Amino acid sequence: MRFLIRVLASAAALAVATAVVAGIELTTASATSKVLTLLAVALIFGVINAVLKPIVKIVGCAFYILTLGLIALVVNALLLWLTSWLADKLNLPWHITGFWPAFWGAIIVSVVGWLLSILIGDRDGKPAEAQ
Repeated sequence: MRFLIRVLASAAALAVATAVVAGIELTTASATSKVLTLLAVALIFGVINAVLKPIVKIVGCAFYILTLGLIALVVNALLLWLTSWLADKLNLPWHITGFWPAFWGAIIVSVVGWLLSILIGDRDGKPAEAQ
């Protein structure tokens, strides 16, 4: 159940980024198609983050230290851009046109995801305020 909630939160964050950032495009007409596409992209993004992000953090540890963590913004943008590339290979109608839309989209996805995680609460299902 927790996995499904996290996928829905990621899909919502991606929907906000798609609506706000010029250069992140969802090119399907029906609302059902949009929701299913965003859910599929959220799954892809989750798998990429679960598999590649820890590897990048370990390999690039020195860059994280040298840049005081600011390289994380670039890494998140590149992972989101990779998600767009994989979505294109899977014929999903979701696309990012370049690095800068990916950069701003990654920031928005991170902030919206963080806000939604506060609302969702911890692993026990308790809201953050009730802890």
